[in-house]
Amino acid sequence: MRESAGLILALCAGILLGTIFYGGLWWTVRRCVSSKSPGVWVIGSFVLRAIIALGGIYIVSRGDWQRLLACFLVFLVARIVVTRLTRIRPATKPPLLLGTGP
Repeated sequence: MRESAGLILALCAGILLGTIFYGGLWWTVRRCVSSKSPGVWVIGSFVLRAIIALGGIYIVSRGDWQRLLACFLVFLVARIVVTRLTRIRPATKPPLLLGTGP
């Protein structure tokens, strides 16, 4: 019972850490577009996100390879979820009218 609770905690932590990491990346890229010093944003954001993610995974795993693997795999799944949620959908193109070309 205790082992399954640890795996559930690792899964939840992986989702949270992945969302913070990849959501923070999305936020950083949006800030960099209008920033006068985008390099500072990118480097600072990466360092902060890496410390949070690696530290969180280390704390959650507690030296157990199963927790480490569970947390890391769900961390990667969070990447897919955040990428799909933050995707900018292209504007629809008007339909092509026949006979109006050059």
